[in-house]
Amino acid sequence: MKSESTLVRRRLKGGQWYAVSADGTERRLPDKAPDWSRLDAMTDAEKLAAARSDPDAQPSTEAQLKRMRRVPFAKHVRWTIGLSQQEFADVFGIPIGTLRDWEQGRFEPDQAAQSYLKVIARNPKAVRKALEPAE
Repeated sequence: MKSESTLVRRRLKGGQWYAVSADGTERRLPDKAPDWSRLDAMTDAEKLAAARSDPDAQPSTEAQLKRMRRVPFAKHVRWTIGLSQQEFADVFGIPIGTLRDWEQGRFEPDQAAQSYLKVIARNPKAVRKALEPAE
């Protein structure tokens, strides 16, 4: 009997999304977008009832929501691209200590750095290409 591992996170690698399990194994996620028509046809009350009926995916309580912290934007961008801190810092010319400070919430990126992170998030390939040494 095959046991299913719990999905911990998704990872973008080479333009393809992978599900990463708690044991570190990865499986490729399908390219096909999900069909949301059944969910769109439900009322808010029906959606909430359906969510509450699933013992593995209970809606968060108000107390749980208050304890949650947002993922810093720099960390979100890096995770989306699928790079380690060191790789991200090297590729995009950001000092590793600065990146760690941003990701751990010790410091907020200034306006220029926030804009740079937005550009990286929207088109990392173009930024990489622009940063390549001229030949």
